[in-house]
Amino acid sequence: MKTTFKTRSGTAALATFAVLGCLTLSATQASAVAPQAPSGTAAALPVVNMEAAVLAAQIDPRRADNTLTPGAKDSVLAVERALQARNLLDARWVDGYFGTTTITAYAAYQRSLGYTGLAANGLPGASSLAALGQNRYTVSHVLKPGSKVQRDGYVVNTRTQAMLTEAESLLGRHLVLSQGSYNPGGDPTSAGTHDGGGALDVNVDGMSAATRTAAAKALRQVGFAAWVRSPSQGNWPWHIHAVAINDTDQATQAQNQVGDYYLGLNGLANHRPDDGPRIPIHTWEEYQRTR
Repeated sequence: MKTTFKTRSGTAALATFAVLGCLTLSATQASAVAPQAPSGTAAALPVVNMEAAVLAAQIDPRRADNTLTPGAKDSVLAVERALQARNLLDARWVDGYFGTTTITAYAAYQRSLGYTGLAANGLPGASSLAALGQNRYTVSHVLKPGSKVQRDGYVVNTRTQAMLTEAESLLGRHLVLSQGSYNPGGDPTSAGTHDGGGALDVNVDGMSAATRTAAAKALRQVGFAAWVRSPSQGNWPWHIHAVAINDTDQATQAQNQVGDYYLGLNGLANHRPDDGPRIPIHTWEEYQRTR
């Protein structure tokens, strides 16, 4: 068992309520290996599904056990084998489970490439994943957060911006931010969640309770882990907090919240059950494939 997050009990029963039904990538798709090459030719390389690997890297470290993320095993194994080949991961951790040990090893590989900060956060990024897999695997379903843009006076990336625009279309109203992404130290109450990409807060002034819930549901529909936050939960006003699932620029705290969301938790330090609208969980890319 490689995860160091063992302080909770009883969450394992919640662990699969959303994951089993939400991943649109079948196990066959995520672990597909090219057909056997004809005799006398070089064998085709295995395929790493980046969407599946990144999702596992967010969920697995938050599990209370070593359950594998459905559809991700073979992709994670290929990554772990490549890390092992570079003496960054012991053979006993090459198991298809992207827990804290694999996160640490992947971050070390990112640093070996000269990456720092968010580019060495332990989540597989497009460039580092391709470099790691040279002559070992190919990469499909590539994820990129995009460039930084301004919205409501705050910074988000283009992937997050597109997700917000679609959520507004579903909701039928404009959503105004009260905090954006890439804001290290900007709000002490956020505990570092907004230091990286994909994290934002929505201003709910003037919204009824029903509208707040509807807004959180729309955000979840397009691929955010989203919750309505109340003053009773922390030193903050009413707002909606959201993190874009599978944003590879995430700060560690945002990664943890996404993992908790998939495991049926509220994303807060108290690790209580999810108090938001229940819908099948999926990523932005999965949502787009269903449209």
